[in-house]
Amino acid sequence: MMVELKGYIDHIIFHNEENGYTVFVFRSEGEEYTCVGNFQGIAQGENMLLTGQETEHSVYGQQIRVETWKIVTPEDAAGIERYLGSGAIKGIGPALAARIVKKFGEDTFRIIEEEPERLAEVKGISMRGAREIGQQIEEKKGMREAMIFLQQYGISNTLAVKIYDTYGMQVYQVLRENPYRLVEDIFGVGFKLADEIAFRTGIRMDSDYRIRSGILYTLLLAGSEGHVYLPQSILLRNSSNMLEIPPETIEIQIRNLAMEKKLVIRQEQEEIRCYAASWYYMELGCAGKLAELNLSMTPPKEEAEEKERAETIRQRIEDLEHRLDISLDELQREAVLQAVSQGVFILTGGPGTGKTTTINMILRYFEQEGMDILLAAPTGRAAKRMSEATGFEAKTIHRMLELGGELREDDRRLHFFRNEENPLEADVVIIDEMSMVDLALFQALLRAVSVGTQLILVGDVNQLPSVGPGCVLQDLIASGVFPVVMLRKIFRQAEESDIVVNAHRIYEGKPVRLDNKSRDFFFLERKDVQVIYKHMIQLISQKLPPYLGVEPQEIQVLTPMRKGALGVQTLNRILQQHLNPPAPHKEEHSMGERVFRVGDKVMQIRNNYQLEWEIVSRYHIPVDRGIGVFNGDTGIIREIRQFDQTLLVEFDDMRRVEYAFSMLEELELAYAVTIHKAQGSEYPAVILPLLSGPALLLNRNLLYTAVTRARQCVTILGSSETLGSMIENKSEHLRYSGLGQRIREQYHMHEEGMGGHI
Repeated sequence: MMVELKGYIDHIIFHNEENGYTVFVFRSEGEEYTCVGNFQGIAQGENMLLTGQETEHSVYGQQIRVETWKIVTPEDAAGIERYLGSGAIKGIGPALAARIVKKFGEDTFRIIEEEPERLAEVKGISMRGAREIGQQIEEKKGMREAMIFLQQYGISNTLAVKIYDTYGMQVYQVLRENPYRLVEDIFGVGFKLADEIAFRTGIRMDSDYRIRSGILYTLLLAGSEGHVYLPQSILLRNSSNMLEIPPETIEIQIRNLAMEKKLVIRQEQEEIRCYAASWYYMELGCAGKLAELNLSMTPPKEEAEEKERAETIRQRIEDLEHRLDISLDELQREAVLQAVSQGVFILTGGPGTGKTTTINMILRYFEQEGMDILLAAPTGRAAKRMSEATGFEAKTIHRMLELGGELREDDRRLHFFRNEENPLEADVVIIDEMSMVDLALFQALLRAVSVGTQLILVGDVNQLPSVGPGCVLQDLIASGVFPVVMLRKIFRQAEESDIVVNAHRIYEGKPVRLDNKSRDFFFLERKDVQVIYKHMIQLISQKLPPYLGVEPQEIQVLTPMRKGALGVQTLNRILQQHLNPPAPHKEEHSMGERVFRVGDKVMQIRNNYQLEWEIVSRYHIPVDRGIGVFNGDTGIIREIRQFDQTLLVEFDDMRRVEYAFSMLEELELAYAVTIHKAQGSEYPAVILPLLSGPALLLNRNLLYTAVTRARQCVTILGSSETLGSMIENKSEHLRYSGLGQRIREQYHMHEEGMGGHI
């Protein structure tokens, strides 16, 4: 039930400075009410008019969840004295508050706001103290007025706190001049909300601000789909549809943005390409640095000298094979030769083709040469797997680059302590799971690799591309500039795994065997969605754990889509209900239709470079700390603390992160995740429900990626027709990326600069 109350804050029980979440006791007409909501700048003793919903909390009883509020001036001297004596104003206690009110009566607030120096007339207050009291009152009033100002535009308390924390007293200028800044600066604000605010502030449909912001937002949305640029025709169409403005009006503003250097327009291959300026210069910077790294290891040599050097390296590789009792095939040997002699080298191949053996031989070669080596991968899981496979320490790329976490207002790039001014101290840098690395992270990596350091990039080019913008691994290979070895032979041990064999059959467009005679690859023909739900739950909770010797939490459901009966959203609700049902001893927190419960498997769904984490020992003593939690990181909810509105997640690599409830839009349940989000991860067992869906999603590339995520077992539930059509469907989601073109341009530029040698 909605209620309206007028009264004062008797006392504040709890206040979270970060998100403004506050619990206080409100006194109105002799009655006390427990109120909760997001507030900034309120204090004990303040008079307030509020509206809110009466709710019943399972632990704390009846509460008012405040929806709107405003501070009102106390109507009598007793109210003024109560507020001043509450401790809200530093330097004023109950006794001094009584003397101030005795002196000025009901005119006290006017005196403090308009003539604060007159407070020095009160015994115990100096002129300096009088000015400080006036300044405090002004600051609190300014904050409250800003919050009320935001509410008049239909902005919720929670979002208002975020906006005020971002802009402070500049909030008036931002909302009145260009509310579209909110889209870029504040997570959770989309163009539609910014457009509504702009409409309320009187910004016209055809204003330059709106059209330019819409163009940049269209490119931002394209980035979320993996594109680095958009063809001008598509940018015009998409912007026109969103803004409801004629394309010719938008085209004028595209030219204006290019003149202001916010966009870069390139005419390439009969196509006009439109880049957000930062992404274009990111591509250019990557291409330039790659050219320098590649050239640094290939100085001009006589042909005879080059042959002699290659022969020496081959002999050392053969000696290592004998000493380590490792037998490489000719392609693996060639990979080692190229890796140890080139500035930039790319190793690719599917599962079971000997990439790990090849990397190990490369590592042993560099080790015997006394070289310093750094290993990294995009995710914690991939880095851990790399460490286990090689015996060398591997870190995430973010940790290796020492993420600093500061984002300057004029520069939205990631900031790492390792960069061109403070490069990595290594002779060799090896990066695994390169298919996951997007353009922004690749640029950050290259900035930290000094010329003369060898860079070895390893990945499966047939995997899905990165979640973030770009097709880095594919573009590097397609450029034709760098030495690449693609391993194809499936080794005897890997041939025993039907996961490996079927993955290669899928990649080659061949049908897979569905007779269930395999030990690690199963297909269950199920045409009814309800039956798929039932058998999925049985597999996770009863069948697979004893068969594989794993916990149910280690079994991962992968699905092509987010929506629909077999999409992430529906599957997570069903799986949570059966695998982690509500119980009296389990705390939980509802957020709209979503429920988070202690024991739930969850995933971070955006990069957050500010979130702090720590790793604790078994005695709960912190042993490591850092910042940064990334898109795709998964963990388990260990605690939910209703009192201070926080939730504790322990991620796979033992990092523990505390989330305020206001940040839970960054988390979602992860019993089921999209195949795209599973990139770079490996699970003991994967369950793949496949019935029907968009042809663009149900393709060979997606199926191949899903199958190769499993280490011990793949189980497909669904339609054999759908499975067959996915294998036949070679179409892939087109990504607009120009890195390959930039690399070729830099190659020719350096080639000309070196008199034709490269």
